Amino acid sequence: MTDDAFSDGDREEPTVSCERCGREWNLDRELDDLDPGGHAVEQFALDHERHTGHYPDDVTPWTARCRRCPDGERFLAERPARRWAETHARHTRHPVRLEAPTGAEDLVSADGEVDGS
Repeated sequence: MTDDAFSDGDREEPTVSCERCGREWNLDRELDDLDPGGHAVEQFALDHERHTGHYPDDVTPWTARCRRCPDGERFLAERPARRWAETHARHTRHPVRLEAPTGAEDLVSADGEVDGS
């Protein structure tokens, strides 16, 4: 059986809600516009935050913040957040605080050391 053996009606379409906006979205159109593995929910959450200033329900980003300069970024997964923190620390020699959605924090230093706090 191949992927094209399923009709469009057979696939499960993710739904995202936002209590602050009082809305719910079915991401069927986003799934059509993205390549396989395109992470429709993650992309929708990033776009929602960019347009509204907040994330949809049940989405909390990883945050990487430089402790010396105003640089920082938010990510929906640990790997890109950690990569950004390590790269920034290595290039600037600044320590970077990496905050997990759970509230746990690591301090990433220029020498590659990670200090879990």
